[in-house]
Amino acid sequence: MTDFDAATRSMIRANQANWDERTPVHVASEFYGLDGSRAASDWFAPFEWDDLGDLTGFDVLHPQCHLGTETRAFAERGARSTVGLDFSAEAIRQARRIAADGGLDIEYVHADVHAAGDALSGRRFDLIYTGKGSLCYLPDLPRWADVLSGLLRPGGVLYVVEFHPLLNSLGPVPRPGEGDELLLRNDYLSGRGAVERDARRTYTDGPELREATVSYEWRHGLGEVVNAVIGAGLSVTKVRETELLPWPRWGSMVRADNGWWRLPESAPRIPLLYALRAVKPS
Repeated sequence: MTDFDAATRSMIRANQANWDERTPVHVASEFYGLDGSRAASDWFAPFEWDDLGDLTGFDVLHPQCHLGTETRAFAERGARSTVGLDFSAEAIRQARRIAADGGLDIEYVHADVHAAGDALSGRRFDLIYTGKGSLCYLPDLPRWADVLSGLLRPGGVLYVVEFHPLLNSLGPVPRPGEGDELLLRNDYLSGRGAVERDARRTYTDGPELREATVSYEWRHGLGEVVNAVIGAGLSVTKVRETELLPWPRWGSMVRADNGWWRLPESAPRIPLLYALRAVKPS
């Protein structure tokens, strides 16, 4: 993180503090269902497993893993080793406890994703899985892509599943008193720097934050993500866009066949989530 300018370093530290304070709220929330009401598989769309295939014998890394709610799925699906990495010390502490309570052999590393290469001491992985609300906390996508590319073995796969930039433009969470209208409120494209947010509530249920309420997010269009991955020497093999979300962003959303949510038939069909699969050349 030392390569960033002082202002960016300060914003990343603010995000760390914000996620440290969010963690106990999320642990206790119904949203994450850590009481057993939600399985690890609930956080994955069916097409993700089609794209990932058999994980038996794979070494898997999940950067920006938060509580490890998705990380658990890789251990459950036969990965040889599973590693989660996050910059929040409190999230890592809770993720370790959750894995131990579930009898899962998962290693969790406390580190910023920009320093993942040093933190993992030259280790290499067959699969790096990341996304669903992580890229917006990255100020420099080319640097992020270079770091992850360096952690892949030849033939290894980077799989990104992320909320679509269009969803971010519409607003990933409702504003007070907001209706179901699809209104553009935020930039789709990058270029105007970080967006400061000061919010006492997170995207989950639960009590308000008390102190570290400020966080910073960076906009990244889909083209920017693709170009960063290609620029890191990876070959993009698939890009998907889907109307599905794992939670009901708008009150009018209806359940899809897989239990996720989509807008009703009367609404426009728009992408709310995307997936990108890229391979490191052998």
